[in-house]
Amino acid sequence: MSEEIAKLPPQVQERLLRLQQVQQTLQSVLAQKQQVEIELTEIEQALTELQKVAEDAVIYKAIGSLLVKTDKAKVAADLNERKELLNTRATVLGKQEERLRVQMKELQTKLQQDLTPVPSGGTTE
Repeated sequence: MSEEIAKLPPQVQERLLRLQQVQQTLQSVLAQKQQVEIELTEIEQALTELQKVAEDAVIYKAIGSLLVKTDKAKVAADLNERKELLNTRATVLGKQEERLRVQMKELQTKLQQDLTPVPSGGTTE
């Protein structure tokens, strides 16, 4: 396959390489977005459970391998702050994903045009 690629014009090789880079970046963004969504779900579950707990209940927060005693309000505030941060991150990743999908589609269209046989008698570019 690499021999076939080497036979292509340099601009087509460059577009093909760019398409592969965009695809890899998109995969990375999708993986990050999935991790953010998982963490958001966990925070939502923690906040739901926290609402069920009495105000004066003893609550422990994991810090590394330690459990530290804390109060409900502090934990709720920390979780809500983290949730807000993750929602912002999810929005940014969503926009990045959309831009990458548009770039990918444009590159695929250009490559399709590049690889479509040109009728003999004329050249492009």
